[in-house]
Amino acid sequence: MREADAGALERIEGIGPQTAASVAAWFANDVNRTLVEKLRAAGLSLAAAPRQRAAGARLLDGMTFVITGTLPTLSRDEAKDLLEAAGAKVAGSVSKKTSYVLAGTDAGSKLDKARELGVAVIDELEMKEMLDGGA
Repeated sequence: MREADAGALERIEGIGPQTAASVAAWFANDVNRTLVEKLRAAGLSLAAAPRQRAAGARLLDGMTFVITGTLPTLSRDEAKDLLEAAGAKVAGSVSKKTSYVLAGTDAGSKLDKARELGVAVIDELEMKEMLDGGA
């Protein structure tokens, strides 16, 4: 996390632009980085406990995605099927309630709207990583 920029932090569910900017700024401060290293050297584990889903819950339950542009290897329908199989809802337009915008090349107004609202934008590779390793 200490190496992540604000854009990468925003892709984490529940982290918006202000929090991402604050965390990135905190880790950019050498005094804070030194503190983290001292805590680590003293034996503090900073690893997060693995998230566990409730029985029957799917990986992307409760998340809403919007797909825009041309994806490198998947059609929009294929991407939609993968997301829905993991529990996500796929919407046609971007709103504040959108979790992620999956953007390919030639993305247009949906990408602009996502940026305007501070919605996290991911590419096909990032989507596949979410599906493979957890959100």
